[in-house]
Amino acid sequence: MASHKSALKRIGQTEKRNEQNQVHTSRLRNQIRKFRAALKAKDKAASLALLKPTLELIDHSVHKGILHQNTAARYKSRLTLAFNALA
Repeated sequence: MASHKSALKRIGQTEKRNEQNQVHTSRLRNQIRKFRAALKAKDKAASLALLKPTLELIDHSVHKGILHQNTAARYKSRLTLAFNALA
């Protein structure tokens, strides 16, 4: 266990950041899951309503450092293609 004051502070900061990242990652995955479920059910209205918030959350995840920029671009591309195929 760390004994220096600065090391103890870093441990606390890391724990806090991990909790926040887990919450954000969970929110992102749940949102993508909802959107994919709407696509699978071929519910065009629900898919349209979920598309914009899902893409915004993906962009926000890049800004927060949860997702890599290329990973986010891949998610957005595939989700948009799936939505366009439904339409």
